[in-house]
Amino acid sequence: MFANAAPRPNPVRAEPVEAPAPPLAGLRVLDFSELLPGPFMTQSLVELGATVLKVERPPHGDNTRQLSVGLFNAVNRGKLSVVANLKDVADVAKVRELIVQADVLVEAYRPGVMARLGLGWSDVRELNPRLVYLSLTGFGQTGPNAQVPGHDINYVAASGVAAISGDADGPPGAGIGLPVADLVGATYALAAINAALLQRERSGRGQHLDVSITDCMAHWMNPRLAVFHHNHVTDAHEQRRMALSRAAYGVFRCADGRYLSIAALEDHFWKSLVRVFGLAPFDAPAYEHHAARHAKAHAINARIDEAVSALTLDEALRLCSDADIPAMPVVVPAELPDSAHVRTRKLMHATPAGTLVRFPVRLDGMAAAPTEAPTLGGSRWSLDPHREDVNESVNESSTR
Repeated sequence: MFANAAPRPNPVRAEPVEAPAPPLAGLRVLDFSELLPGPFMTQSLVELGATVLKVERPPHGDNTRQLSVGLFNAVNRGKLSVVANLKDVADVAKVRELIVQADVLVEAYRPGVMARLGLGWSDVRELNPRLVYLSLTGFGQTGPNAQVPGHDINYVAASGVAAISGDADGPPGAGIGLPVADLVGATYALAAINAALLQRERSGRGQHLDVSITDCMAHWMNPRLAVFHHNHVTDAHEQRRMALSRAAYGVFRCADGRYLSIAALEDHFWKSLVRVFGLAPFDAPAYEHHAARHAKAHAINARIDEAVSALTLDEALRLCSDADIPAMPVVVPAELPDSAHVRTRKLMHATPAGTLVRFPVRLDGMAAAPTEAPTLGGSRWSLDPHREDVNESVNESSTR
């Protein structure tokens, strides 16, 4: 199509292209949160390029420093740390000076605590109208449970998730081996902050974000709630069976003691599974469609378990792979760094807290993930990472 185009001029040496800055470079965050949900979220902000200053309470700082050193080191890498006594007038005044400079403030105290300290949303919005102020709590700023203490399992229970967890034929369970509610709340908080920052670019105003971990877990319930409604299933036990008991979907033990996950939900995957493993009497035409298999899920899975148990993991996986059946070995945590997937994706990196996973989405300008958590009170009292002057007054007054 370029046959009649004019000849190209001789190429000119291009000027070097400046490397892009990290996505959130220049974003200044004051982080009052402790334990897991808030720090996990602000850890993600750090990896995206933000400057995060932890404001920690004397004398020990974030409680996780004592409760779980490994956890603290995992979710506070690359942050700055100062110590401030928020019941000391002088310290609060210095904190308010930092709030004027901040883009984002993150707190996770019970509702009303920051207000009693003179640092609530209504107190600081006049100081900095562009501030995005996020409160991350178990049950939110309002409602009957606002002042109720809680941890991950309580939010899983309150959101309806525990009722459909555990064993299909047993009582409600505690869920998976991760603090899923805490991490869900952190993920929604990350999304909300970035949406509020974009909105601020249009409106010029910040806002208060009330993030309830229970609300976030309840949002995850929507797919299940719609299925229960469509099928007119209201009994809690039947709902749990519907959520947890699915034919040709589960983890199966192999002859060598290792485990293989199989997920042959769709009809075409099921046909391949039957062809590869036999699975009589469920190879009959009556089971070609998902609805018929669902009614016999327990028996079908027991038959798959029998077939897989006669094979090593490598043998069973090869059969599934050759037939294009969704299957994957169960990788134990110690094996993650050597997983072909993890290595190829360059997901993990060495830190003093162990070999950890980086932020899973790569954006232009992202630097290598930070490795070390801050020492308590070991940073300059500033949200400007390039500032040279050090204001020691807060750390001094915090020791009184």
